Order: sequence, then structure tokens, then C-alpha cells
Amino acid sequence: MKVLVADQFEPSGIAGLEAAGCEVVYDPALKDDALGAAIRETRAQVLIVRGTKVTADMLGGSELGLIVRAGAGYNTIDVAAASARGIAVSNCPGKNATAVAELTLGLILALDRRIPDNVADLRAGRWNKKEFAKAAGLMGRTLGLIGFGSIAQDVARRAQAFGMHVIAWSRSFADGRPVDFAAYGLSDITAARSPAEVVDAADIVSIHVALAPETRGLVDAALIARLKPGAFVINTSRAEVVDHDALAAAVRERGIRVGLDVYPDEPTAPTADYSLDLLKLPGVYGTHHIGASTDQAQEAVAAETVRIVRSFVETGQVPNIVNSARLVPRPGAKESRP
Repeated sequence: MKVLVADQFEPSGIAGLEAAGCEVVYDPALKDDALGAAIRETRAQVLIVRGTKVTADMLGGSELGLIVRAGAGYNTIDVAAASARGIAVSNCPGKNATAVAELTLGLILALDRRIPDNVADLRAGRWNKKEFAKAAGLMGRTLGLIGFGSIAQDVARRAQAFGMHVIAWSRSFADGRPVDFAAYGLSDITAARSPAEVVDAADIVSIHVALAPETRGLVDAALIARLKPGAFVINTSRAEVVDHDALAAAVRERGIRVGLDVYPDEPTAPTADYSLDLLKLPGVYGTHHIGASTDQAQEAVAAETVRIVRSFVETGQVPNIVNSARLVPRPGAKESRP
């Protein structure tokens, strides 16, 4: 089976695919029209991507039976178009959770201690201990989690190690039934019944929801207006969840501090010019969508990707399939199911 890898991918993953009997075409620079052409010219049956967008136009005339997002989420793939063409879509949920949780805590610490500003002043030859010897500290403060998947759960564990109180909301909590946090290996967490309840209680709000129609714009102007003056907002999930204009106004007018790893209209190239007014404001720190970019996370994602492809090759079954209910059967193709 021919596999086209159109993004950066670990050598261990390439070796694993080859060991599974796959013929691998590795071209991490493929994007846009070039990717569509490569899908057709290679006659690949499996496509592996990370952040690269996969559009409906790319899939026309292809022989693909499976697209794997080597990471969590799948919003960069036109799943509806894939389903209509009988192409299964899968991903690797939870394999980069620890990496994203670590960055989340890093952003929280950086905001509290103003680490980037300290570094910038010292590099510029300025000693300003009077200015930077001011921080609230994390112990005893309340961290609010909007979303409670694998990443948020890892964030909660790390926050509790810092002595923080944690309040969390998930759509699965909304029915009002008691939440068994022990099932997640956690305790002493308050379950909120709405995002507003989280924001009202929290000194720091960290967002951890997948992008879906019901989460797009979830952190809107009304919710942002409820933030405590001087509160922190961290977003390592998806940019489309947040109203960035409202967040910028809150930074300017109410001293809200922000840590971001995801942005609207991110460049598809690994290096490019990029500008966002919010990032230019004091008290706003950004990283380059690197939440999942640790060696440990990428090795785990590569291993899971190989497992998915091997299962597809050997049995026709697709672990972690996200479109089984919408998948149109392909004539003569093996059935693809969880």
C-alpha cells in the first residue's frame, strides 16, 4: 500500500510504516495545489498530514482510502468531502496531551512572573528589578478549565501540584449529574455547569475544547466581559473558539493578560510573516503553535499513526475513525470502522 506523508514526520514513524509493508512517499513541503497533484500522481491510498490543510479539491480523482491527522483534532481536513468519497479520516487523540499541558503551564508561569519581559530588558542591557519583583504567585489561585479532555486533565494535575484550586466545565457536565473526578485520577476539582461559572470563579482561564460548530466563538465578548480584572486567559486549543477583538479590548481596558499558542489565519508555511494586533499589546505572550512539538509527543503520535495505518492495511479497520457514521462505502473497498 502506498502512503504519502505530506508533513514533518518522525523517522521512527517512516520506519514503522515500511515495516508494515507500506511504500512511503515522504514530502513534507507539499501544500495546496502541489499536494493535490501529488495525491493523484502517486496514486497514494493513505495520506498522513499534521497541520497541512486537506481540501475537497485535493481529493477529486484520488485513490485514497484513509487520511490520518498525525495529531489531535481534524479541523484542517474537509471531513465531509472525504466521507462523500468513501475516505476514512482518523487522528491521534491524547498522544500530545502532556506536551500541550506543559506549554499551558509554561505560559501561565511566564505571565505571572513576566519572564519574556525580564529577558528582553536584560538583553537590552537594562536592570529593572524594581519593576519585575512583582507577581501574584500561583499557590491558592483558581484555575478555570473550559473543556475537560486529556489535555485539560493533564493541566489540572500540574496545577494542583502548584497548589492551585481547579474548577472545570465540559459539555459532558451540563446534565447536572455529579462528576466522578476519581475516574480521571483526580480529586478536589469543582465541576461547573457553564463556561460563565468557570470565568466568574477563576483567576486564570485555560481553554481546552475541540473546534466544532457548538464551540466556535464559545469564548465570546459576553464571556470575556465576565473575567476578573487582571485575570489570565490561556488558549492552546483552537483560535476560532475565541473572539480576539473582544479579548484585545479586555487587555487594553481591564488589564487582562493573555497567553496564546493558536491564532486566526495562521500561515501554512513553517516560516512566514504574520501579524495580529492582539500580539502587539503589553501583557500578551504568544508562541508559534508549538504545543504538541516535543520529541516525546511526536514519537507517541508517530507510533499511533503507524498503528492506525497497520490496522487499515491488515484488517480494513480504522482506529480513532472520526467519520464512520458519514462514510459512503467505496465499491470494492474493505469496510472501515472503529
